[in-house]
Parts: sequence; C-alpha cells; structure tokens
Amino acid sequence: MAWDSNLIVYPFLFAAIYFESFLLVTLLSRPARERRERPAATETPSVAIIVPCWNEESTVAATAESLLALDYPKDKLSIVLVNDGSTDNTAQAMARFAGNPQVTLINKKNGGKHTALNAGITAAPDAALIGCLDADSFVEPDALREIVACFEKPNVMAATASMSVHQPKTFLQRMQYAEYIFGITMRHILSSVNGIYVTPGPFSLYRMQVFKELGGFMPGHQTEDMEMALRIQRAGYAIENAPRARVYTKAPATLPKLLKQRTRWTSGFLRNVIYDYRDMVANPRYGALGLLVLPFALFSMVGGVTLFLMSIYKLSERIAHTISVTQGIPLSYTLMPHSLTFNWFFFPTTMTLFLAGVTLSTMVTFIIVGKRISKTPGTLAINAAAYSLLYGFIAPLWLIRAITDVARGARRAWR
Repeated sequence: MAWDSNLIVYPFLFAAIYFESFLLVTLLSRPARERRERPAATETPSVAIIVPCWNEESTVAATAESLLALDYPKDKLSIVLVNDGSTDNTAQAMARFAGNPQVTLINKKNGGKHTALNAGITAAPDAALIGCLDADSFVEPDALREIVACFEKPNVMAATASMSVHQPKTFLQRMQYAEYIFGITMRHILSSVNGIYVTPGPFSLYRMQVFKELGGFMPGHQTEDMEMALRIQRAGYAIENAPRARVYTKAPATLPKLLKQRTRWTSGFLRNVIYDYRDMVANPRYGALGLLVLPFALFSMVGGVTLFLMSIYKLSERIAHTISVTQGIPLSYTLMPHSLTFNWFFFPTTMTLFLAGVTLSTMVTFIIVGKRISKTPGTLAINAAAYSLLYGFIAPLWLIRAITDVARGARRAWR
C-alpha cells in the first residue's frame, strides 16, 4: 500500500472542524445569547484606567483624550498615565494633562510594562475596578459602560473588550482587521464557557480584589496580560467579555514588525502554558478551558506548522513532476492558449480540499458574526479576502519562529 501524505493532514483538519463545531454550538447557546443581549451598566463603580507608556509621544495624547471622552461620571473615573522611562518626548506629551483633576501622571525608570501597570494600580488604591489601555489604542465613548456590566456576578474578576484595527491601509493590515474581528467572536464564545486565557492590553478591566488576592502583574514571559488571565483562571474565577465595548488599536504595517509582534505573543503563550501553567492543560477542574481550549491551542500550533510544511512538500512535488513531464517539450507549446484554459472537470475535488474549504468557510462566517455583534465599522469584503489569501501563509512563519525560540531557549527583544 502506497504512503499517502494526506494521512498526516486529515487529523488536523478534522480537529479544526470539531473545534469550530463546538464554537458554533456554543455561539447558538443561551449563555452566549444572554451575553449578546446584556444591557450596558447603569451602576457606576469607581474605575481607574492605567495607560503604560514607553516611547509613545505620538499616540498617548489621543489615547488619553478618548478616555476623557468616555460616557461615565467624571467623579468615578480616573486615568493614570505611566511613563516607563521613555527615551523620546512621551513625558512632555503627558504633561499637557497635568492640570486635569481626572488624570494622574507618573514618571518612572524603565522596568517593563508590568511594572508600569503595578505603579498605576498603587496610585489608585480606592478604585473598585482597574482598567488597562495600551498607549496606541483608543475607545468608543460607551465602551466603559458596556464592559462594567460584565461585573454583575461576584466571581467575575476580569473582562475583555472587542478589539479591532483602526483604519487599515496596507493589505497586511486588512488581513489583521479580519483576524481581530474573528477574535471578537472567539472571545465572545469562549466567555460563555469561561474559556478566555488572555486579557489583552487594549481595554481589559479587573476587580481591584484580584490584585489584592493574587498579586500584581508579572513579566509573564513578555505577555503579562496572558499570565494574569491564566492566574485568574487557576484561582477559580471567571473572565467575561463585552462584545459591544469597542476599542481600536494600531496594527503592524510591515511583515517584519508583524512577525516580531506575533512571535512574542506565541512564544509567551507557549512558555506560560508549558512552564508555569501546564497543570491546567487537560485538567477537568478548569472545564472547557482545561479540557478543550488550551489543548486545542497547542494542537493547532503544531497543525499550522505541519499543514504549511506539507503544502510546501506537495507544491515541490508538483513542480518536480511538471518539470519531468515537460522535459523536451518546447516552452512555447506549453504556454499556448489551449493549455491555459480552465475546465471544472479537471478541478481537484479531493477530501483534503473539501475539509480545508469547510474550515475556511466557517472562519469567514465567524468573522461576519464578529462584525455584527460588535457593530465594528469598516468594510469586510476586502479585509476577509486578505485574511483568506494571506493568513495561512504568514501565520506559520511566526509559529515556526516561536516554537524554535522556545525549544532553543532564545528570547527576543520586545521592540
């Protein structure tokens, strides 16, 4: 019996369809529907939003202005701008808010983002909720009321917003726009089963209680937001999501910058899960997060790399076969118009292609759902097309780099 390379591909495609089926069923469930229909908060607990800054002179002012424009009582909202030893004019850009009673300014030596966040928490001891917002992001006016509503239940210790890319221009940014919208659907669904394992920097909120009980932010292998979320989950608390709390962030415009960002995210996930929180993987104590979400996240990374390498193998095999078949045939003949015509009869209707089509179609459906439930502005067609065409080729590049870094023990600079 001849060896069939598809035998390697099938398990990963079937696993992807299984997980997508789980997501679809959960999306249609009552807990998910109740979260979509949850009204904005009417109660207004005291909130402090921390903005950690490192060389953000061009963006921090717009970020702070968006926070000051939030639809929330001014006496219940404070903003803490933390300059983490910037080497540019970030301190001067922050200084324009010095006279605002809602704003506290902190200038400290560089110690990393987690130290900036902890300094902000210390500066707001009376706040009931602590929020974080990256200095290259900004929020919609109603975002805070939407996300505060997530804290109705006392076991909820954190909540995430709906992130999207602000004004994508390059084809690469358009790919990320669709990816972020897909992420909106994912976080909305996973919150229904308490399966969220990262509280992103763009506008996540925490109860002050969680820092008193579990401590402040840690380096977390350069992913302090992921480490904090896993720590919260390990302690038995819940993380919620507000699908209509819209926050916009800038996305890398070039491939090198994107690979650097995603390599940090992916290697941080691997190190957190493998080194520090491996007891949560496949552990029924943590429900869907332990039994399904974390194992599938690890499995999908292996699958992404495997499918990418198999695609290269199959393409090389096809090229080699074409060269061997056309040897001795004049190039002018192989490029004649009759040889370039397309006929559906010869379309390769393989099981692999069918499963890949189902997987991609479901992902595009989730992108459409994410845009609808979050009401994120922007056109979707060209962005979804960019995602469909590019993501499968680019994502394996940072997966391979991150897996290699973790295996070698190598660490890369954040910026």
